[in-house]
Amino acid sequence: QVQLVESGGGLVQPGDSLRLSCAASGPNLGLYTISWFRQAPGEQREGREGVACIDANNSIWYEDAVKGRFSISRDNAKNMVYLQMNGLKPEDTAVYFCAADWGCYEAAVYDYWGQGTQVTVSS
Repeated sequence: QVQLVESGGGLVQPGDSLRLSCAASGPNLGLYTISWFRQAPGEQREGREGVACIDANNSIWYEDAVKGRFSISRDNAKNMVYLQMNGLKPEDTAVYFCAADWGCYEAAVYDYWGQGTQVTVSS
């Protein structure tokens, strides 16, 4: 059983930065792919959008809208995954979730989720 806890969200202005953290616990964490998803206001769970993922070999994928602004990294010694978000835009406003599975997949595939952390970008 994998448990995930996100932190680091908040209210920021356009152009600001935030670093989200995902603390993981459970067996064989280093083997999992960890992904960040976001759920925009008014969207249902099924509409969660993949933002970035990092697999056990540190191969990384980014959604087009965040390329060049967001950076995902992992520290296996600390069982942590981070999402550095720079140049935030109002359209980045969402609840951000981390999730664990064996690859970068659509949200419906993932069994392990954190509780989410709210990111609001507003002037």
